[in-house]
Amino acid sequence: MSSLPVYDKTGKEVGTYEIEPTDLAPRINKQLLHDAVVMYQANLRLGTFKTKSRGEVAGTTKKMYRQKGTGNARAGGRRSGIRRGGGHIFAKRPRDFSYRLPRKACQLATRMAVASKIRDNQLVVIDQLALSAPKTKDMAAILKALKCEGGSLLVTTAAHDENVYKSARNIVDVSVSAVGGLNALVVLQPRKMLVTREALDALRKRAGDSQQRKAKD
Repeated sequence: MSSLPVYDKTGKEVGTYEIEPTDLAPRINKQLLHDAVVMYQANLRLGTFKTKSRGEVAGTTKKMYRQKGTGNARAGGRRSGIRRGGGHIFAKRPRDFSYRLPRKACQLATRMAVASKIRDNQLVVIDQLALSAPKTKDMAAILKALKCEGGSLLVTTAAHDENVYKSARNIVDVSVSAVGGLNALVVLQPRKMLVTREALDALRKRAGDSQQRKAKD
């Protein structure tokens, strides 16, 4: 059993948290993680691009010169895709890139992502992260005490905390998410993950419930 040190807001170690990566996911499937990340990235694409075909660009339809006798290759209109100012031969059209993997696969990928953070020593546990009011200075001081500053970081709480969110949103490369808002892309993008003890308990409980449902099936 791995023991993760638990820190308070001042960076002092106040205990340990016993957890193994296998408590969240039986194994880490790189292919599933890749598929989930690609899906979330595809779902972020707007797909609002559009280019004009030769039928949409402005220009005459008159034949440029006679078919034979000029010594040049035969040519039609100026709007041809092979001429400057012509339309695109395979014009782009607006499209929807979004698609969905099975729900259970997405949930498993999220737990695998968190398990990979534990395995790679990129997860920091804090006893509790409660702020009396939104204050970026206080959040920055906490991150500095925990040696989490200077790089991309995901702060995870058990439930949405308005004060934590507002205190961290102006810090560069720091994002905040509740346990319910996590997915494989959100977890894997930042280099480190700062998680409260309560949030880690919630993740562990979700993994346990999933394994129990799987055993019943």
